[in-house]
Amino acid sequence: MPETSRRAAPAERAPVYREPREITVTEGVTVRDLAQKLDIRAKDLLKELVDSGVFATINQVLDMPTATKLASQFNATVKAVPFEEQLVEEIVQEAGPEKLEPRPPVVTVMGHVDHGKTSLLDAIRQTNVAEGEAGGITQHIGASQVVVDGKRVVFIDTPGHEAFTRMRARGAGVTDVVVLVVAADDGVMPQTREAIDHARAAKVPILVAVNKIDKPDAQPERVKRQLADLGLMPEEWGGDTVFVEVSAKTAKNIDKLVEMIALVGEMRELKANPEAPASGVVLESRIDKGRGPVATMLVQNGTLHAGESFICGSVYGKVRAMFDDRGQTVKAAGPSTPVEVLGLQGVPEAGDRLLVTEEAKARHISEYRQAKLREASLARTSGARLTLDQLQEQLKAGEVKELPIVIKADVQGSVEVLTDLLPKLSTDKVKLDIIHASVGAVSETDVLLATASKALIVAFNIRPERKAVELAQHEDIEIRTYTVIYELVDEMRKLMTGLLEPVFKETSLGRATVRDTFRIKGVGMIAGCYVQDGLLRRDAEVRVVRDGVVVYTGKVQSLRRFKEDVNEVRTGFECGLGVANFNDVKVGDVLECFTVEKMAAAPVSA
Repeated sequence: MPETSRRAAPAERAPVYREPREITVTEGVTVRDLAQKLDIRAKDLLKELVDSGVFATINQVLDMPTATKLASQFNATVKAVPFEEQLVEEIVQEAGPEKLEPRPPVVTVMGHVDHGKTSLLDAIRQTNVAEGEAGGITQHIGASQVVVDGKRVVFIDTPGHEAFTRMRARGAGVTDVVVLVVAADDGVMPQTREAIDHARAAKVPILVAVNKIDKPDAQPERVKRQLADLGLMPEEWGGDTVFVEVSAKTAKNIDKLVEMIALVGEMRELKANPEAPASGVVLESRIDKGRGPVATMLVQNGTLHAGESFICGSVYGKVRAMFDDRGQTVKAAGPSTPVEVLGLQGVPEAGDRLLVTEEAKARHISEYRQAKLREASLARTSGARLTLDQLQEQLKAGEVKELPIVIKADVQGSVEVLTDLLPKLSTDKVKLDIIHASVGAVSETDVLLATASKALIVAFNIRPERKAVELAQHEDIEIRTYTVIYELVDEMRKLMTGLLEPVFKETSLGRATVRDTFRIKGVGMIAGCYVQDGLLRRDAEVRVVRDGVVVYTGKVQSLRRFKEDVNEVRTGFECGLGVANFNDVKVGDVLECFTVEKMAAAPVSA
């Protein structure tokens, strides 16, 4: 017994002799990592876990509450920080100011739809992007590089339609300079104001390109006045905002615009450490049929090399190949370089941080985050179940129509936008319910999901697989394909209107008083009537009113005047009328004749 006590004593006394301290712990910390931070043996931690009823291995990933509780056993408090934040902090600590070198500016082109952003970029890059875009509008974020007098400038083109506000906001978040494109013949529009707000929120300088000055109705001075009212005062008026009047069509003043962009970039003294492990941001992601998950990334610091392991949000990968904006293979990508990366294990969210790290660490963090996402998804699903009381309340309030939707798109940015936009079209009568949204072609699995949920499949900028089309036809599932966001929104509104119950409009025709009744064999009860006002019609509905109370409503079965069948009888005339399936007409009853017209429900408005 004494020997046993001596062996147990060090483990029991360990927490007592440790001084209070704070340790930094990231998500997905393992037992081994936590033991190193606490400066104890891993087996001591494992013993604490076993004592609390948890059997774990040395590489077991711990959640934050468990890690906090374990640390407290050893007189330590835990400060939880995101993995990316800690890694960036370590990189900054390792790199001194002497390792920082000038980097190219990242320029975001923003503005209202159809003001010529992409055409202006074409003129700068001497490419032809605009012609290949659906509806003539940009619906993805594109990144490209331009060399100006031996200096590189990186351009990011963001969509201009109002549905892509989130994508524009993301573009402003990674940029150093914003070029605000305003058409001289159109002036300041709603998305122009949004672009200004995004740029100011990102705290980056704004340079204004007044486009389409070659048009006869161009009024560049009016544009300057409008922007001055919004706080963008031109330099020639004593302000600090650079204005350049350009024409993307004739390439007028394009050189001057690029020169001013380079100058603004130089004034910001942008620097990065090309020797550090790469960090950056995902601009766009998609699934390529032949290459798997593909992500467009902007390297912001360090250099990304082929073969390196990295993590992006809940997805990890290893750089299998990289391509520049022209489609050429590259082995390394330095600061301010946009590249297309292959080798991801899944499709990251646009806007996720890219960080190069050890493969094992990236895999651990990825598995931990995916598990958390699954838990959150299950929690949302279980939380959506109704109790009997809630169900009863909904039934009392009246049924709300639902339109289940499965969304498939070519890139992650479009998926984000559609999942954000479509539910906003819901009203108090019709609810749009997105049951699934992902990147890639419409597959058989998507059709089976739609079949189980009786959902509509919306395919944006993609085509369904052949087998999926055949299965959809067999299961009577509709797949709607779109390439322009305007058309999709309009179609959804029409579909929602179609789900509403039609409105029935009643039109009164006339009233008659029953003066006598006759029972005819094989026909039934016939009411001898006198038409007081309006008319009685054979193809109409009839309501039998007795002492002010409606006793029956049905159709006119027969209508006769003397021995002749007639189509209608007008005011002041007598007739014989039979009410279908009703033989209890009495003298003194009032017969009200009317028609019911079915009308479409009022259009749904967002």
